[in-house]
Amino acid sequence: MFFQTTVDDTEDVALDFGSEEEAEKRRRRLRHPVATIFHLLFRVSAIVSYLFCGWFSNSFIICFVLIIVFLSMDFWTVKNVTGRLMVGLRWWNHVDEDGKSHWIFESRKGKTNESAVESRIFWLGLIICPVIWVAFMFASLFSLSFKWFMVVCIALGLTGANLYGYIRCKVGAKKKLSAVATSFLGQQLLKTATSAMTTEQK
Repeated sequence: MFFQTTVDDTEDVALDFGSEEEAEKRRRRLRHPVATIFHLLFRVSAIVSYLFCGWFSNSFIICFVLIIVFLSMDFWTVKNVTGRLMVGLRWWNHVDEDGKSHWIFESRKGKTNESAVESRIFWLGLIICPVIWVAFMFASLFSLSFKWFMVVCIALGLTGANLYGYIRCKVGAKKKLSAVATSFLGQQLLKTATSAMTTEQK
């Protein structure tokens, strides 16, 4: 049964204000706290292991394996779970029937319910950790520690792949348009140069 009621303008404004306030509260709270924890847990664990593993073990192999395990777990978690839940982005690879590899960068439509706090945590964790590994790379180069340089290169490869993938998801359409425009411009310049050389030879 439906009841018809009459409300004045002030009540309508108050109700709209309340709904906006509730939406803002939803954006400020964590919608996926477990995913947020694991988004940072493995990558921070890899950095902490790199810094302090030598204090607890003299074996480089043990330290190497521990760091790589954390990095691998971080790569899988960020690529397959946290990116989709926290910011609505996903990238993956597809091999078609002809054996050609296709990289796909997806962005979820309609992100009005997305948590601003989770989005900020996601991007800060995604960007800051590769920057830290770059600092470790220069430190290992200056100290001539090539075995640790190898570890840092693996870390940069895994964390950098996720960073690149999610940046492509975020601005993929613009990138594709610019790539097409650049390719077309390059082809036109090549044709112009070829025709000019042909004219000179004649």
